[in-house]
Amino acid sequence: MAATAPQQATSSAAERHSAVSEMPDELRADVRLLGELLGRVIAEDGGPDLLADVERLRKAVIAARRREKPVDEVAEMVAGWPIERAVQIARAFTCYFHLVNLAEEHFRIRTLRARDTGEEPLPESLDAAVAELKNDLGAEELTRLIAELEFRPVLTAHPTEARRRAVVTAIQRVSAQLGEYNSPERGAHERREAHRRLLEEIDLLWRTAQLRHTKLDPLDEVRTAMAAFDETLFRTVPRIYRSLDAALAEGSGTREPLARAFIRYGSWIGGDRDGNPNVTSRVTREAVLIHAEHVLTALENAATRIGRTLTASASYGTPGAELMDALAGATDDHPELAFELGKRSPREPHRQWLLFVAARIAATRRRDLDLAYRSPDELLRDLRVCQASLLSSGATRQAYGEVQHLIWQVETFGFHLAELEVRQHSQVHAQSLEEIAAGERSERTEEVLATLRMIAWIQERFGVRACSRYVVSFTRTSDDIAAVYKLAEHALGSRAPVLDVVPLFESGEDLANSARVLTGMLELPAVQRRLEANGRRMEVMLGYSDSAKELGPAAATLKLYDAQAELAAWAVANDVRLTLFHGRGGALGRGGGPANRAVLAQAPGSVAGRFKVTEQGEVIFARYGHPAIALRHIEQVTNAVLLASTPSVEARTADAAARYRRVADRVAAASEQAYRSLTEAPGFPEWFGLVSPLEEIGSLRLGSRPARRGLGAPRSLDDLRAIPWVFAWAQTRVNLPGWYGLGSGLLAATEPVDGGAPGPGLDELRQVYKEWPLFASMLDNAEMSLAKTDRAIAARYLALGGRQDFADQVLGEYDLTRQLVLAVTGHSRLLENRRVLSRAVQLRDPYVDALSHLQLRALSALRAEGDLADDEHERLETLLLLSVNGVAAGLQNTG
Repeated sequence: MAATAPQQATSSAAERHSAVSEMPDELRADVRLLGELLGRVIAEDGGPDLLADVERLRKAVIAARRREKPVDEVAEMVAGWPIERAVQIARAFTCYFHLVNLAEEHFRIRTLRARDTGEEPLPESLDAAVAELKNDLGAEELTRLIAELEFRPVLTAHPTEARRRAVVTAIQRVSAQLGEYNSPERGAHERREAHRRLLEEIDLLWRTAQLRHTKLDPLDEVRTAMAAFDETLFRTVPRIYRSLDAALAEGSGTREPLARAFIRYGSWIGGDRDGNPNVTSRVTREAVLIHAEHVLTALENAATRIGRTLTASASYGTPGAELMDALAGATDDHPELAFELGKRSPREPHRQWLLFVAARIAATRRRDLDLAYRSPDELLRDLRVCQASLLSSGATRQAYGEVQHLIWQVETFGFHLAELEVRQHSQVHAQSLEEIAAGERSERTEEVLATLRMIAWIQERFGVRACSRYVVSFTRTSDDIAAVYKLAEHALGSRAPVLDVVPLFESGEDLANSARVLTGMLELPAVQRRLEANGRRMEVMLGYSDSAKELGPAAATLKLYDAQAELAAWAVANDVRLTLFHGRGGALGRGGGPANRAVLAQAPGSVAGRFKVTEQGEVIFARYGHPAIALRHIEQVTNAVLLASTPSVEARTADAAARYRRVADRVAAASEQAYRSLTEAPGFPEWFGLVSPLEEIGSLRLGSRPARRGLGAPRSLDDLRAIPWVFAWAQTRVNLPGWYGLGSGLLAATEPVDGGAPGPGLDELRQVYKEWPLFASMLDNAEMSLAKTDRAIAARYLALGGRQDFADQVLGEYDLTRQLVLAVTGHSRLLENRRVLSRAVQLRDPYVDALSHLQLRALSALRAEGDLADDEHERLETLLLLSVNGVAAGLQNTG
């Protein structure tokens, strides 16, 4: 039934030819330019022979994909090079991928700008969402939905960014020079200089070590995440609000805004201590201080910049009395500062006032208590004094222009930038309570209590918004929630911090029991007090990574959907305003994929204008590394949140779920059975460790968190964290977590049931795909994962484990899944309807093949019997890790 490997290889070659021919001229020019410059750098540094070897391998893997050369010849070529030469070649292909990714990012930005003509709304934009909402909802309903809108992205302590920060910075410098080179405003001389600088920066990228030599600590991770805030998020947020405000009504900037600050950033980096002993109360304190330093610096700079522009003279408009009183008070309290500002800006009261505000923000950052603001609310009052005065003096555009942007930024980020969330395992809390009851406290229990005291300190210094959510992983009963409140009382008694304890449901069984746990939570006095104080708001987190690792992608998708539906119904029945926190990873095997499609596939009633989601690792920089891309991503998610919350969309989704649930259940049951038959088979964990670079991934020093629970080789999937599980499968070119079992599920849905009743058949499955967003999203994500899978390369990895039965099982399921996914979607080839993504995958595949062959050489030698000399082992491991880094860049995802 499945397509044969030769057929698939021929198809892949044809697909690559099609992808090359479809490459836009601008993108082709950038890729050619960057590739030629990299080749020049390689030849200058390593000699023409090195460049010749790189070209030999490049041409060989392309020929192998076209079936013009046996794959074995490629492997023999790679095996013939000294390890040092193989390492240099791996560096070359890795650098090439960094440059190709950069060229595609530039092309994407140009395309977004070209499409934004203003003649009609961009698809999945805020303009498009509001236009649709105005047709579907009454004015009152629309106003209510906008008032309740929330988007909460949470940067997480799961670092899956394989690139060193130094490499990321080097790529950003190349990006800047490429932008200069391509700018139509540049003359010939400026263009020549940009070309020279571009070559200089590519040369530096080539000379920058790809691998980390020291392990990251949690505060390194915090500082790395701050780059996204400094370079993108702070400036992008007001543009989002302005876009929504303009979509809601004409005259944005000349009237009171209709859009409110609906984005709230969170972070687990420096707060997530589940399985990471490196995150301590001291680290949490330092993380918050780093946040505050960055946001206060940004606010000070913004206030200074805007203040300097507010040169409206009092001669042309009478300032408000409240502003003049405030300036008089500032003169009384801080005469020297007020005198200096007045001297520099005579008869410019708004300029004087905003520069005084900037001075106060600077004092807040320095902890100069005489001048500092005590809270963001106090700063907002001063900004609104300025805004009101501008209005009264007739400067309406200044009042609702940049000053409004600054107000939105303060409302969004406060003085804490992102709410730091704490996470800890339920078992740790239970053991701590046992020790306290017994009068014996371990170092870990002392650390739990210190963390709770630190939360109280953060709230006293920066307010409750800065840190109040405490996520309990592996929540099984309401006792796991009660334990945190009990520990807080032990730590501080009546001075315990304000806590919103969030249950995290991860396993299939826990997801099924989630509503029962919430019912138990309602009986806890501490929870009752929080609900009374916060307007009956409650948050629940759903774990995508571990449920997918346990059940397989198809069964986990349905189990998560059921949990969402049940929790939404529970919230209505109990008068609770529930926010579901989606613990998604970046990779498809961990709940990743297009975020806007994922939102629209949620169970009816489970969104209700609120969406909270984790943003992990390389996803942070992919989505927030450039302002134009960040703006587009946030607009797409917000578009989906708004539309998913409307009665018409909810009704369509509910109807499709009811009609096709029987089919989905059959797919899920059979897919889970197929998945478990592989992953729970005796010897599977050991085999997985042999066929993948799982052991070596820990040496990449991706982050501060250990790659697995416990020590030694994994004995079961429970020993593995989801990130290395997905990362290792991606390296083998199998991508198993993203699709395995789905083929068996689809096949079972077409076969007779035990009683002899016929299955739905392909036609009905095609109908389900067209009408149920959840099913469509599941298949589309599997199709993306299959497209990044290479059967021929995968077979070479799977052969390393010495278990042909496992290898045959995996490859057979791949063939079946590929065939049936294509049959259900109606596509003649993978990603047929996703031209941009298809082109990117097909163009990369041969070059990823080159790195895979280099990795296979190293992995085979490291897995072979017999002792290796220490220096040879070290050189092989270097080659392996460089190839891992390169494959991650080529596939554009890790874990």
